[in-house]
Amino acid sequence: MTPAVRIVSPNIYSEFSPLFGMPKLFSVALIWLFAFFDHSAVAQNQPQSSQSDAKVSYFRQIRPVLQRQCQGCHQPASKQADLILTSYEGFRSGGKSGPSFLAGKPDQSLVLAYIKGDRQPRMPVGGEPLSAEQIDLFRRWIAEGGLDDTPEAAREKLVSGKAASYQVAPLITAMAYSPDGTQLAVSGYREVLLHREDGSGLIARLLGVSDRVQSIVYSPDGKLLAAVGGTPARFGEVQIWDAASHELKRSITVSSDTLFGASFSPDGSRLAVGCADNTIRVLAVDTGKELLKLAHHDNWVFGTAFSLDGKRLVSVGRDRAVKLTETATGAFLENLNLLKAELNSVARHPRKDWVLVGGEDRIPYLYTMDRPRALRVGEESTLLRQLERQDGSIIALAFQPDGRRVAVGGAAAEVHVYDADTGQRVSALAGHEGGVYSVVFHPKGELVATGGFDGTLRIFETATGKLMKSFVPVPLEKSAVSMK
Repeated sequence: MTPAVRIVSPNIYSEFSPLFGMPKLFSVALIWLFAFFDHSAVAQNQPQSSQSDAKVSYFRQIRPVLQRQCQGCHQPASKQADLILTSYEGFRSGGKSGPSFLAGKPDQSLVLAYIKGDRQPRMPVGGEPLSAEQIDLFRRWIAEGGLDDTPEAAREKLVSGKAASYQVAPLITAMAYSPDGTQLAVSGYREVLLHREDGSGLIARLLGVSDRVQSIVYSPDGKLLAAVGGTPARFGEVQIWDAASHELKRSITVSSDTLFGASFSPDGSRLAVGCADNTIRVLAVDTGKELLKLAHHDNWVFGTAFSLDGKRLVSVGRDRAVKLTETATGAFLENLNLLKAELNSVARHPRKDWVLVGGEDRIPYLYTMDRPRALRVGEESTLLRQLERQDGSIIALAFQPDGRRVAVGGAAAEVHVYDADTGQRVSALAGHEGGVYSVVFHPKGELVATGGFDGTLRIFETATGKLMKSFVPVPLEKSAVSMK
């Protein structure tokens, strides 16, 4: 039996903090992403040997192509044609049509026929065809015997479709309440865990192929759940789940690196995501087709938010800008802010075209998308107000569903709740051991959930800051629980 993936905690945080130019606790969140990223991925991005007789590597050359361009349709949660490409064994066994390849016989191998277009439909369906160079790699690898050279130390990490076995609670990087308030979705390792709203029980585990889930959002009607993330330096992925049946409806590989900050358009037809390749992608939810690729930012994009009518999109990232884009054409409209510091998060007011943004300078800023007068050099006529400076960089922001309050979380171990109209602090949510990377209000507004560095999910009373419930959202192994 294939062992379950075991989750352990890395111990390299402090050395890497300066690498990202971010405060230590936020760097921890990013470093944790790489804890499960096999170091050989670096080798994937290095130039391959120029020697024509160098053997093709399954692990370094074939598997990354399968991950980026094929696993979306052929994974345990969505095994189209009964073909699973998340492991060498699944690839070799093939699906309904038979084995994917015959070692030493590339011209008789199904995978080559499909990726070349000799058999229909050409693979990947709906995606960019493989290049001539990629097809030649598959041909050579099969001709050389189609061997699996995956390092033994990496095999357990690469298991897909198996629920993780947790020794420690992982960082919580994303959460979302369902619109009807009955469920709370929480990020895990290669999965989203669905809990009852009050934390009284686990409902389901949605298992995917992305090592990390960086953003979770429900569609406005509550019928779909989007989980966005990826595996660093390999691929970025959007998962679209049926919220009722827990069926994976679509897996879309968007880029070659992790995705962040997803948002649905008000009508639920489009999904915007921020990318580590400095772009924003807007996808059609029903087909997965890329509608827009926006290259207005000069660095990673961490957050997106549609306007109330869906005609504009606000985005923030490491280039310090709050950018406003027209969604019909993709045209850049303007920067809403003066550039101050890197921005990590954005949240839109539920009833107004106002956005709250925050980042490395620790100050939450509230902007309007509708500039009251013509832009003048050196002014911020879009700035409505700024809240008090926080004790650490800002990573997570959320509006109460009625728009009356906002929650601000980040590298500091305390979340602050403010009156959105006056900027006055309403309550402080304490008890966290380390930074907070996700905050979400319950749809009724009386409760707010928080999660972050310590892996514990906490539910507070919004008005008073009283802790109502705390629990670890992943199932810990009994041995780990007994040691606590």
